Amino acid sequence: MLSTVRDLGAAVRRARRVAGLSQQALADRAGVSRQWLSRLESGKGPSAELGKALDVLAALGLAVDLVAAPRPEALDDDPFAGLFEDGS
Repeated sequence: MLSTVRDLGAAVRRARRVAGLSQQALADRAGVSRQWLSRLESGKGPSAELGKALDVLAALGLAVDLVAAPRPEALDDDPFAGLFEDGS
């Protein structure tokens, strides 16, 4: 699970290497600069534009799957908290 910009960057770097792409090749494919991609991969771009990050993931054939993280206080009160989206 990715929970930080550094985690996202490491995942992008891993996927890029598995795909056999250089930073420049991936940057060209995603429509971002190599410098921007380098900052994303190093986790030094916490203000990275989400749209560009999604373009990079799409260029690698990856997608983001968002899951709700349980709230610790809700888990203490109700063991079934978070199981139902509508709160029922």
